[in-house]
Amino acid sequence: MALAININDLLNKQKIESNRIEFKKGWNPASIYHSVCAFANDFDDLGGGYIVVGVDTNDKSGVAIRPIEGLPEDKIDGILQEMVGYNNKIAPYYMPRTSVEEVDGKYVLVIWCPAGINRPYSVPENVTAKNGSKEYFYVRSGTSSIIAKGEVLDELRELASRVPFDERGNPDIQIEDISSLLLREYLVKIGSKLATDINTKPLQSILEQMDLYVGPKENRMLRNVAAMMFCETPSKFFKRTQVEIVYFPEGRLNNPSNLYEGPVITGSVPQIIDRTLEYLKRMLVMQSIIKPKDDYRSQKFYTYPYQALEESVSNSLYHRDYREWEPVVITVEPSGITIQNVGGPDRSISAADISRCEILISKRYRNRRLGEYLKELNMTEGRSTGIPTIQNVLENNGSPRATIVTDDDRTFFRITIPCHESAGNIITDIAHKDDSLKASRRGVLKSGPMTGPMTGPINRPMDDLESASKIITLVRNNPNVSFSELAKQTGFSRSWVAEVMKRLQENKTIKRVGNNKTGHWEFIGE
Repeated sequence: MALAININDLLNKQKIESNRIEFKKGWNPASIYHSVCAFANDFDDLGGGYIVVGVDTNDKSGVAIRPIEGLPEDKIDGILQEMVGYNNKIAPYYMPRTSVEEVDGKYVLVIWCPAGINRPYSVPENVTAKNGSKEYFYVRSGTSSIIAKGEVLDELRELASRVPFDERGNPDIQIEDISSLLLREYLVKIGSKLATDINTKPLQSILEQMDLYVGPKENRMLRNVAAMMFCETPSKFFKRTQVEIVYFPEGRLNNPSNLYEGPVITGSVPQIIDRTLEYLKRMLVMQSIIKPKDDYRSQKFYTYPYQALEESVSNSLYHRDYREWEPVVITVEPSGITIQNVGGPDRSISAADISRCEILISKRYRNRRLGEYLKELNMTEGRSTGIPTIQNVLENNGSPRATIVTDDDRTFFRITIPCHESAGNIITDIAHKDDSLKASRRGVLKSGPMTGPMTGPINRPMDDLESASKIITLVRNNPNVSFSELAKQTGFSRSWVAEVMKRLQENKTIKRVGNNKTGHWEFIGE
């Protein structure tokens, strides 16, 4: 099968972290299957890995030596036949993908090992032993595959129920929902040979080769990430997969009633990122030149460094919790841009690290495969470099540092990119650039100032009795109903539902009995 990544990117260790690539000079199945097992277990949730057989490396740098060593062409079929038997020795059964690639006039065997859905996996210490050998669980430690022991083995066994959301099968996604144009565009951009097969092979076959199906033969399901990446309307499956932009010319706290609604940006996840960045670049990224009185040299700066916006927007779509019906919301004020997504940072990241806003290293990712795709498209850097990159480009631009806010329950992630202090209030000029923005300006809203995290374009007015009455009726009918269920049944955002319920409690209309998980609602005086 053809690879879903360019072979030269693997040899040069580009777009894929070095600890996810292993080079082998020759065919050594005992050692190679330790790594197959370790990549399948994917202990650090990195997305599996690649083993390239027929490549020698420089001992110091670990980079492939070119021209490559290669494998004898007449040996490759025999190796592939051997692998069929060795795959059966992995428990539970696991089958890595293989591809024979021609490089430097020679042949290499690439073994692609995606993260397994039935982990943890074990394999005999020596798969070639005729009488069998002791089985071990293997994990990656840096660029090596080691036996999992003690706490590591305990945690590995717990991973069985922790499949990232984007890798789960979704019975609602049909082959007709996948755009062959988006798929081909992606494959062309990353230089995959599969791009040439789009017009000659069934779409299902291409998706199978990309490991985008899951489940037994009688019940194959496309993974969630297939719709995120290659469906033009992923909101069909993940409600409100979109970016909403709001402007507050006087600041959200100073005058929350004076606002402009910007565009609602939709499409596949890569399309949303591209379209959002194009819009922000056109509307908000402006260069200025200052000539100081006491210096003959002019000073140049941008209102916002584009790379800071690029990292922030890409990460907001990458780390968004697609189970929640909330958009990514971008709030523009004179002081800066706030980008917020539902789904906060993993609990493995300490509150102190979050408050420092320097580097956030997570052990778990809710959308691991999506991040892998975005990295291949150069939309994210990976390696936990996003926040440092943002801070560096802001410092070089002479801008204040970015800040991060989340809550104790880690339900949202909000990053604020400050506007350069010498830029002034650029929002006053934006309406002249965008006629649709001027047309959507609203008058004074009847709602009070927003006190909680903003997760929608604007709060709905509290005296919208028709909206509130829908929620009240549903609560009367089902006192155990959750905020998420109320949002689903009414079509309102979860944050709006929470705001309604909060004010109903403040007005002594309703009260909560018991805790948030097992309690229920009661109407006061009834």
